[in-house]
Amino acid sequence: MAARRALHFVFKVGNRFQTARFYRDVLGMKVLRHEEFEEGCKAACNGPYDGKWSKTMVGFGPEDDHFVAELTYNYGVGDYKLGNDFMGITLASSQAVSNARKLEWPLTEVAEGVFETEAPGGYKFYLQNRSLPQSDPVLKVTLAVSDLQKSLNYWCNLLGMKIYEKDEEKQRALLGYADNQAMAADKSDEWFAKHNKPKASG
Repeated sequence: MAARRALHFVFKVGNRFQTARFYRDVLGMKVLRHEEFEEGCKAACNGPYDGKWSKTMVGFGPEDDHFVAELTYNYGVGDYKLGNDFMGITLASSQAVSNARKLEWPLTEVAEGVFETEAPGGYKFYLQNRSLPQSDPVLKVTLAVSDLQKSLNYWCNLLGMKIYEKDEEKQRALLGYADNQAMAADKSDEWFAKHNKPKASG
């Protein structure tokens, strides 16, 4: 069997200019390819939309050996309502931290040397202020799940991922195909509801 790996994560974006600025100028990713489509994807690649759309693949290196982001833009759609499953992508990149500071892009230190920031549209990224030599800076994608055990059965038994870490008390696990690739971090949303109170907005 050929070696498996996680390929990319899809983001629907409403502002292509600001989104490109974030991924390129803040994170330091490069545009790998761009495609335009005149009508909606039959496999719902662009969501429940029938009109013109585009996708842009961005990453720190070639798609063949890097985990990349697919930025999907539907013409005429300015914003999207975020769900509660995507919790963030973690990167190891001191350059991204430096870029954000120079551009005065909002950063919040949530742990020693770890900064939270947001892409346009509200997608969260966690930037570790360190760099990995000759490696893909993308470390993991964190997802909230309603049932950790069912999710582990799906990722491991169906997709063939390996469990690298598991914490029963905190109801979370770290999975992947290899320890030198981007991984998936599953966290039970029941645990999050108990330990993360919503912040009041003024």
